[in-house]
Amino acid sequence: MDGSIARPRPMLALFVRLLAAFALASMGMLVKLAGQRGAHLVELIFWRQALTALLLGTGMVLTGRLALLRTRRLGAHARRAASGLLGMIFTYGAVLLLPLAEATTLGFTAPVFAVLIAMVLFRERIGPYRWGAVAMGFAGVVVVMQPFSGLHAGVTWAGIAVGLIAPFMVALISFQIQDLNTTENPWSIVFWFAALSAPIAALALPLVWTAHDPATWGLILGMGLVGAAAQMLLTTSLRFGSAAVILLMDYTALLWASLYGQMVFGQAAPASLWLGAPLIIGAGLLIAWRERQLARARIQGTKRVASAASQE
Repeated sequence: MDGSIARPRPMLALFVRLLAAFALASMGMLVKLAGQRGAHLVELIFWRQALTALLLGTGMVLTGRLALLRTRRLGAHARRAASGLLGMIFTYGAVLLLPLAEATTLGFTAPVFAVLIAMVLFRERIGPYRWGAVAMGFAGVVVVMQPFSGLHAGVTWAGIAVGLIAPFMVALISFQIQDLNTTENPWSIVFWFAALSAPIAALALPLVWTAHDPATWGLILGMGLVGAAAQMLLTTSLRFGSAAVILLMDYTALLWASLYGQMVFGQAAPASLWLGAPLIIGAGLLIAWRERQLARARIQGTKRVASAASQE
């Protein structure tokens, strides 16, 4: 198995991505439950990463594919691990500080932040479509959180700040992964992120370690296993379909998060969420569509240049 998409299978890609969205929402639910029972954020991150590295490494050994994890870019993986660890702190922090549905909805602003990062760091020209998407995305955040008319139950300013930093970090990390994907196998990217970040989290464990009852350990173990499965499902989905095709499935995580919020935590999603979430989701889809249009235009331009050069 190599890093490329051997054979496009759009329906399989959509199904696998749907499972990934369910797994991510389930992981968020387990993180919140474990946190409520006294598990520290650092503990949760350590076990999530340690179990992912262990399971993926063992799987590669048992299937004779250990060579897929070889890399000559350990420095780039280390930088991705450092930023990824910081991103996990904010992502898990948002789940702990906010109701699950609200934390999930704020996470959908990652494509909006990606546009702004591309403009600032890469001097990319942003046209009216993507500026419109940025405005739509942040309008959706205002509608969901209602900051000017009183925050609803379970929502705090600290939670909103952490919940917005999390997708910003996701967007920033996506550019690092994009660079790694030019030379590295996807499984290698996942493995080295987990293997390099787990020891860093382990250094802080003595500062936060507390005794847990069996039920809490069960939640922590389940969170780690479900998180590892989600990571592998996300990677597998990209082997069978393009990100532009399967993006829509990611938004189904909001349905699962809302159900978990209602059934597990007794936190019903407010009406404002169902008004604002479509704006945020629509912004993400508009950005994905525009990126696809621009990519096609670049490919056509390259072909025209190559054709003109061949005729000279």
